[in-house]
Amino acid sequence: MSRNYINDTICVQGGYKPKVGEPRITPIVQSTTYKYEDPNHLADIFDLKEEGHMYSRISNPTISAFEEKIAQLEGGVGALATASGQAATLISILNICKSGEHIIASSNLYGGTHTLFSTTLKKMGIDVTFIDPNLSEKEILSYGRNNTKTLFAETISNPSLNVLDFEKFSNVAKKLEVPFIVDNTFPTPYLCNPFKYGANIVIHSATKYIDGHATSVGGVIVDGGNFNWDNGKFNELVDPDPSYHGISYIKEFKEQAYIVKARVQLLRDMGSSLSPFNSFLLNLGVETLHLRMEKHSENALKLAKYLESHPKVAWVNYPKLKGNINYELANKYLKKGCSGMLTFGIKGGKKKAIEFIEELELVSLVIHLGDARTSVLHPATTTHRQLSKAQLEESLVTEDMIRVSVGIEGIEDIVYDFERALEKI
Repeated sequence: MSRNYINDTICVQGGYKPKVGEPRITPIVQSTTYKYEDPNHLADIFDLKEEGHMYSRISNPTISAFEEKIAQLEGGVGALATASGQAATLISILNICKSGEHIIASSNLYGGTHTLFSTTLKKMGIDVTFIDPNLSEKEILSYGRNNTKTLFAETISNPSLNVLDFEKFSNVAKKLEVPFIVDNTFPTPYLCNPFKYGANIVIHSATKYIDGHATSVGGVIVDGGNFNWDNGKFNELVDPDPSYHGISYIKEFKEQAYIVKARVQLLRDMGSSLSPFNSFLLNLGVETLHLRMEKHSENALKLAKYLESHPKVAWVNYPKLKGNINYELANKYLKKGCSGMLTFGIKGGKKKAIEFIEELELVSLVIHLGDARTSVLHPATTTHRQLSKAQLEESLVTEDMIRVSVGIEGIEDIVYDFERALEKI
């Protein structure tokens, strides 16, 4: 773009600029392959000497437009779209970490991420230390090892809604000389840009708010281009890659070394590619992201205040509530809002929580979140079901917890549905 547009404008027009006579709307390029006339030109594309689409497992014009838009929104140097948020998380780690190495992660992660780290990565020989995010900088540093390769956390944790202390975590990452990876799914780039606060890599489950309509599964990794990979710890980005005729990612791609390697090595070999059609739908969702995130945040705060005053509600957790443990961090890093996610507990514990969910009419019981439609979930018996009692406590998931993904419907109707259900239990 010719100027630095604000994110509202990038949401609508970023990532794709049609030439004369081309479609005004980002087209769906539903093709696996691409026509070339010069064999030498195609050979240069395969050798990464020239830009171009060789095969849709690696890149595709529709997907590229979506990737560019997200990179612009986050303020990164490049992005890689994947088949799911889980794939984005896995690739973000495997791109810099291998068997025999170690990562440090916040303990209050989304259940699927926690299981990926504690079970699947363990099988791959990667050791993970889960730490309480409320520990001091000095205490977190004490968990660092010579083979530690990254520090991982969520901007707003799922479902405990802990707001990340970026300053503390980025300081730890810098002292350990490792990249700071942040899952920014809940706030999206519209409510928070982690690169401004010291993050080096940002990931998203695009399935959630980025899509916003529960139509498409997808993920995305964004490279901040702000980490020194040539510090003696990340030789795979520096040393010649034999699978690309001895290319050095740092020497050839400089600040984009990480994201290029993730695409042409990990995505190439693992094949967790986003489809062009899903990319089209995700891109369409982003066009209203700025409008939706404001409404989600506004509705969530109003619902949280209503629940806080209800006699049958034991507790409410929403970072923008005055008195919330995360209130100061939320105002520091999430000035525009804290998304539509809130949690609360009903007096009477798990039994009453289940009864309440059964009484809802407008609000749906679904696994999903970040949808335009309001939904609820009982994390302890669903998304965090595989975790042990100790792990549930570490993740701050209690048996009475109800997770609410507040939609963009009229807040009066959302409150009415909650009020009616609470009266019946």
